[in-house]
Amino acid sequence: MIKNSIAAGVFAAAAIMAPSMAAAEYPEKPVNFIVPWPPGDLEDVLTRMIAEDFQAEYGVAAAVVNKPGGGGGPFPGAIEVANSPADGYTIGSFVIGVPVVGHTIDIPDLTPAKFDPLGIFLTYPFVIATSNDAPYSSMEELAAYAQDNDVALGHFGDVLTPTQVTKAFAKNAGFEWGSDAAFDALDCNTLASGDADVINTTLQLILPCLDQVKVLTAITDERIPLVPDAPAIGELDDTLNIALWNGLFVTKDTPQDVRDKIIAVAKKTVMSERAQAVAKETGALIYWQDADESAARIDGDIETVERIGEILGQ
Repeated sequence: MIKNSIAAGVFAAAAIMAPSMAAAEYPEKPVNFIVPWPPGDLEDVLTRMIAEDFQAEYGVAAAVVNKPGGGGGPFPGAIEVANSPADGYTIGSFVIGVPVVGHTIDIPDLTPAKFDPLGIFLTYPFVIATSNDAPYSSMEELAAYAQDNDVALGHFGDVLTPTQVTKAFAKNAGFEWGSDAAFDALDCNTLASGDADVINTTLQLILPCLDQVKVLTAITDERIPLVPDAPAIGELDDTLNIALWNGLFVTKDTPQDVRDKIIAVAKKTVMSERAQAVAKETGALIYWQDADESAARIDGDIETVERIGEILGQ
């Protein structure tokens, strides 16, 4: 009887301890960070830094896997994360479009919403810029000029948030773009050649010739330190206060202690000197916004995206 009681006690203790022991072992096998874009852009560079630090911190392999989407958006990578076990071994590094609209466009694998943010860490340095010799030096002056003159807009594609914001701003300001076109590259050559009068591009692409252009506004949630005189778009129109950002996401049932381990590394990485050097070199805003603040931001962005759709008649 005594032996049986001891055995029962040991078994009960083991049963109680098993979940915590299993959780404490995370990570015990390779971890993948899914980036739904080709390698080389800012989100890829920073996610690779996070993966390197994760591997160094926990002693398991951590890799970035690029899963480009194509014309329908960055959703194949998101679908892979959504269909993975909720154990923290497959982590999404997603732009705004995945959590904000991914579950609204009839993709069964993403509906209902599948992801929780661990944190947002990057705002792409999108700006609206024009040549130094343009007859306007602010968005207000551009709006007045465009009342009587055709102004050609260059952008990276209608589906991108910064393009949507640029077109919605024109509607709210009472003018129309004379024409607009999507380009593979938007830099000072685009302006110098006359292919576009105004470009919606990233600051990093015009940094080599920043003295030859005027940055009219930043489509970011705060001013970009490299061009501090350019107002953020929300300063000009608070109904359009939105930016193209990137964050880390896991599926909704992922345990909190697993989330905490990923967050601890990611936060340390993005605030490191080497990550902040990327910010200084490119104009990107690199920071750590915690899970609760990120979730609130996503809710606000969903409302803003819906509002922009109404402005543009979509």
